[in-house]
Amino acid sequence: MQFDRDYTMTIDGKPVSAARTMPVVNPATGEAFAEAPDAGKAELDAAVESARAAFKSWKARPISERQALVKKAGDILLANAEALGRLFTKEQGRPVDAATQEIQGAGAWLHAVSTMTPPVHVSEDSPTQYIETRYVPLGVICAIAPWNFPVTLAMWKVAPALVAGNTMVLKPSPFTPLCTLKIGELFRDVFPPGVLNIITGGDELGPMMTAHPGFDKISFTGSTATGKRVMESASKDLKRVTLELGGNDAAIVMPDVNLDEVAQKIFFGAFFNTAQICVATKRLYVHEAVYDGLRDRLAGIAKAVKMGDGAEQGTVLGPIQNKRQYERVLDLLEDAKKNELTLIQGAAPEGGGFFIPVTIVDNPPEDSRVVQEEAFGPILPMLKFKEVDEVIDRANASDYGLAGAVWSKDVDKAVEIAHRMETGTVWINQNLNLRPDTAFAGRKNSGFGVENGMEGLLEYMAPQAVYVARG
Repeated sequence: MQFDRDYTMTIDGKPVSAARTMPVVNPATGEAFAEAPDAGKAELDAAVESARAAFKSWKARPISERQALVKKAGDILLANAEALGRLFTKEQGRPVDAATQEIQGAGAWLHAVSTMTPPVHVSEDSPTQYIETRYVPLGVICAIAPWNFPVTLAMWKVAPALVAGNTMVLKPSPFTPLCTLKIGELFRDVFPPGVLNIITGGDELGPMMTAHPGFDKISFTGSTATGKRVMESASKDLKRVTLELGGNDAAIVMPDVNLDEVAQKIFFGAFFNTAQICVATKRLYVHEAVYDGLRDRLAGIAKAVKMGDGAEQGTVLGPIQNKRQYERVLDLLEDAKKNELTLIQGAAPEGGGFFIPVTIVDNPPEDSRVVQEEAFGPILPMLKFKEVDEVIDRANASDYGLAGAVWSKDVDKAVEIAHRMETGTVWINQNLNLRPDTAFAGRKNSGFGVENGMEGLLEYMAPQAVYVARG
């Protein structure tokens, strides 16, 4: 397969083009390097019709067969990880090694989910009656994946939906469509026609999909603002929804930590993937006793780490993925400068790419934009605290509730703090650790529903209670 050209959609198991195309930009240069299909209503209708036709036979297949095919898809991702990783770097910007690791991780994710089988609950088994609740697939899934982890977050949807017996139409972000199109091409020989359709398009395609009457459920990962529009659209015909949205995740650093041991972990928990992670540390609350020491260590890492084109040897952090997000982060940075906040910055390349230097904001006011807004870029506010009760209140004073972290040698105390944080995930002395067998869910404006774990699998199914009279 040629991974650097001939990008086609997959509809009903066949390669499909569109009347229009859209440019795909390398964020390290700011220049377009490829064209992807820009689908419209005709292609969407064809994909939904194909998925609807395939659903009857796919749901009837034994789950063991569906699981085996999902596992085979994982094998194919692992076998093509290096080639896909190079393409990933061109369209997403992340350094090649980390890009390849995303493909490998997505393959491993497919393997893990392929072992999951939904339960059957028996609530009565007596001489007079037998009652069981089983789980059945919903139908055709509309899946919309984002640009920050385009392969991983797509496979979070593909794996459980297909294991559960649904069929799918998947749309990647228009900023990162190419790897997903090539994965669709690779999977054509794995899944029966219509089971997994992949279409690409611009800003008009997403709303067209969420409003389409042929879908039974929408699974969306992206911004909170867009997620609210998705939910509003789904409400018109009561489609089920899973929404994994934004976060303004707080980490709390207690005074007993060993700064030399945790500084690197805290830094990359905030800045990995150039901080374009929904669960990255975005507000860093540090006890006043260790604040200066941690700030200075993080500043040293920021100045030493290489930011640049992900295709270049030694690059650790790449560009902001797209111009729209670059301008949002730049606006936040300009606001911090205008308000004379203290900025500690690393270096960033100059030129045509979407680069913003790693920026640590030294103890800004709690009501400043860099604290209150999710940057989704390499800007990290560090804030001092003195008392635990105070910092928990500050951490929870957010419209978001996706993830958080606590750093302390006293694990029991850290767990106590974690239990008081209003987030779906809390890490203790670690971060960015997500597993296919563990539920991932947001609170407040961070989302609706569950991904991953058995709970995530059951999001793609409906309970059916069967009552059997005896005697």
